[in-house]
Amino acid sequence: MLHKLYISFFILILASNGKAQTKDTIFLMNGHFVSEKIIDTLIGAVTIVNPEKPTEKLHYEYDDIYSVKYGNGTTKYYYFQDTLRNNYFTREEMQYYIYGERDARKGFKARGSLIGAGVVGLASGGLGLFFAPVFPYGYMALSGLPKVRIRHNTISNPNYIDQDAYILGYERVSRSKRRIQALIGGTIGLAAGYGLYFGILKDKLPGTLTLRF
Repeated sequence: MLHKLYISFFILILASNGKAQTKDTIFLMNGHFVSEKIIDTLIGAVTIVNPEKPTEKLHYEYDDIYSVKYGNGTTKYYYFQDTLRNNYFTREEMQYYIYGERDARKGFKARGSLIGAGVVGLASGGLGLFFAPVFPYGYMALSGLPKVRIRHNTISNPNYIDQDAYILGYERVSRSKRRIQALIGGTIGLAAGYGLYFGILKDKLPGTLTLRF
């Protein structure tokens, strides 16, 4: 009898610990999600303990949250369609939009923008032009304009591609990644170009080149 009592008590302890450690999942509007126990949902924000710094708290405003799935299986939605708040998508459409953001963030590679801006920066800096930064950073500004090609191997579910909201979410993140990569490539290329100019080419370029340092 005593043995059975110990076993029951042990099982109860395990169940209690499992329940206490159950995490909630916060799905954000930018496609990210956070799994951590929620400690507060008041004053316009959902609060959790910072997993990297247990002495600090992280606050996610309601407008940044799509939904929260609690450890007990229930789900609370914070996003709802409201044109006055620029929420034009239905809840289902926004879900696809978030899927598109997530897949683009994970799978889209903007190597063309990185290399292209790098080459432009290298060429303009290598000529020693005073206005050389205009070219790579102009390239960056224009890098978001071309049509985004969605590769099927970056799509987490083939059915998503039939949803316009998914495509819009994918394109938004892809264009942003293009600009970021163009900024990085252009800056590196420009620095390398100026280094090449001042280190080697300054006294070797034809005298017809003007507006140089």
